[in-house]
Amino acid sequence: MHTSPATYFWASTEFLKKIKIKTMGLLEKRAVKAFQDGSYKKLTDEINAITGYTIEFEINWDSLAEEGSADRYEDCFTQVYFTPLIAGLKEIAADEMGKEALKEALKKVIIKNEGGYIYGSSAYKFSNGVLTIDHQPCTNAENGLGERTTELTAILMKNL
Repeated sequence: MHTSPATYFWASTEFLKKIKIKTMGLLEKRAVKAFQDGSYKKLTDEINAITGYTIEFEINWDSLAEEGSADRYEDCFTQVYFTPLIAGLKEIAADEMGKEALKEALKKVIIKNEGGYIYGSSAYKFSNGVLTIDHQPCTNAENGLGERTTELTAILMKNL
């Protein structure tokens, strides 16, 4: 069956309407860079000190950039992505058995904002040694901290 150019154009246009193509403006780029140069290194160093080994991080910075929220990245990125992870890892790595279980199971952490999730119950996935955190960066940042920590710790414990 042959598809006409007009049909192809319409389908492509409809597809582009459904996806959000995000690009960071200068304000967002500067705020992300400030976080990368400051807190990010300290937070990942703290995580590696807790676990006793180096965990690989893959972060889709473009997906984390929310227009109009650049002034909140420092607090939001920390509260949404790193504070729950640090708390969960501290609980698990409280003894040698926990540290060993982490070292055997957790190899990589992916952080992104692609699914539109705002609750920990849907933001965390663990598969093949990779923990994926897919959460909106500035939504529910302060209020959901306890829930995110509980959910994250539970998913890690289940997979160790």
